[in-house]
Amino acid sequence: MEVLMIIIFIVVVIISVISIFYASTYNKFQDYIIRINEVESMIDTNLREKYDLLNRVIPIIKSSIPKDKEIFEEIVKLRSRKLGNFELYRILERTSAELNALKEEFPDIEKSTEVKKIRNEITDIDEKLDNEIDYYNENISIYNSLLKKFPSNVVALFCKYKEKLYFDRKDMSDDDYEDFKL
Repeated sequence: MEVLMIIIFIVVVIISVISIFYASTYNKFQDYIIRINEVESMIDTNLREKYDLLNRVIPIIKSSIPKDKEIFEEIVKLRSRKLGNFELYRILERTSAELNALKEEFPDIEKSTEVKKIRNEITDIDEKLDNEIDYYNENISIYNSLLKKFPSNVVALFCKYKEKLYFDRKDMSDDDYEDFKL
């Protein structure tokens, strides 16, 4: 009878240890998923703010340059397209660069206080975005390493967690080197 009790006790202890490990690993995954989702939301909000600011500056800039010069074509086309955050980020970066180039080409643009104000706001948003993207990628690295390391990969298998891509859409686990081009 004592041997049976010892076996039952050992089984209960093993099941308890496995359950505690599963719960703590599951919670660790959930922590990183929550962090990733929160920063994605923050990135999305800042991208939308930057998009709105660039749209606000277009009429001001157009009134300060020759009428035949085509500007900000890419951002104007965005109004009818649905894009992911990374694609939107790249287009907004190109548009910001175009704004800076126009400032150099047409110095009168900088005389407008509204343009200066918008450019300052865009600079602030860019700094926030840089920090958020760094934080996002750091959490993706940790999350993806949890997916690959034993024993947390067992929990990931049960929960059907998938590897996530970095903000720049680079997939480190494939042989496609084209995704490293900017």
